Amino acid sequence: MQSLENWRLPDGIEELLPAEVVEIESLRRKVLDLFHGWGYETVIPPLIEYLESLLTGTGNDLDLQTFKLTDQLTGRMMGVRADMTPQVARIDAHRLNREGPVRLCYLGSVLHTRPEISGATRSPIQVGAELYGHAGIESDLEVIRLMLEMLDLAGQESLVLDLGHVGIYRSLVERADLSAQDEFMLFDALQRKASVEVEAVVGGVKDEGLRSQLLALKDLNGGVEVLEEAKTLLDPSAHQAISTLELIAETASRQQWNVEMHFDLAELRGYDYHTGVVFAAYAPGKGEAVAQGGRYDNVGAVFGRARPATGFSADIKNLVASGGDRNYPLPAIFAPHSEDGALSVEIDNLRRSGERVIVELPGQNETAGDMGCDRQLVLNDGGWTVEPTK
Repeated sequence: MQSLENWRLPDGIEELLPAEVVEIESLRRKVLDLFHGWGYETVIPPLIEYLESLLTGTGNDLDLQTFKLTDQLTGRMMGVRADMTPQVARIDAHRLNREGPVRLCYLGSVLHTRPEISGATRSPIQVGAELYGHAGIESDLEVIRLMLEMLDLAGQESLVLDLGHVGIYRSLVERADLSAQDEFMLFDALQRKASVEVEAVVGGVKDEGLRSQLLALKDLNGGVEVLEEAKTLLDPSAHQAISTLELIAETASRQQWNVEMHFDLAELRGYDYHTGVVFAAYAPGKGEAVAQGGRYDNVGAVFGRARPATGFSADIKNLVASGGDRNYPLPAIFAPHSEDGALSVEIDNLRRSGERVIVELPGQNETAGDMGCDRQLVLNDGGWTVEPTK
């Protein structure tokens, strides 16, 4: 028992076997090519860096998700990245330092101290795209469309696109004059749709109209009709944010995005981080979003250069896991062990043409079929030809 326990992986940490890697690598190439076609440039941030830089401006949630360790060279605290988005924002603000819109994308492993939900991975392979330097709704629309294109490429179907806007909640809570503790309690209760708790917290708000609006917020979720209802219930200070969501709904209808639209005006995903539209895509049978994102303006300010920004991210392992039938083993050609120079030339030619060729090793007993090969090289009339495996 002791030996088996030594080889057991930590909860939420997985190793990927050949069939899974084949699918992930295939999707990785397609996704990065998709991003390239939209003008997004790929960056590779470091896996680990000094804690001050890694967590600057990211809020408490990411701090709790970050594994920390001591740098043996300097004695300074370091962190293993739990989210690549802040790193990419630093690259835009501090390293590239370009004027005008900048489109960046990334793909790499991150590590979480705990799973996002019960049973989820703690070692996602994060893929994402970010658009910096443009504050208009057009950039939000672009990244949402790109996210949906990526999910379509991954074979995700029957998607529900959930949208909110943190500006609606901010416009109300700033006027409520709540204590820091009450604001935290209200935030938590709204996320859980805990009506009794919401009522208890807002009961102390003196302005009756504002109190009723905060109470109404938890129930403002559903189809596009919710936005019209929100305009009648909420203060005009929230109307601009509502209009932004209406424009997204109109664009989705006009461009036929082929997703079900759902609006939740109490959705505060990434509240400490996001500043505007927030969105997430859900697929049938999934307990968590398959991709999510939003606007996070001025994130570069902590790096010395404030920039509007919007983007999204996903775990590519999660996309593959629900993406369809596995095509494994891959087609391959089996070549017998031989000193024949003509065989070596034929093997080289096949490999250059994109074929997988597995060469028999001396003393092995496995046949072409045992090796997962659907074809084999056979010597016929002095020449080597490819024939189906018998």
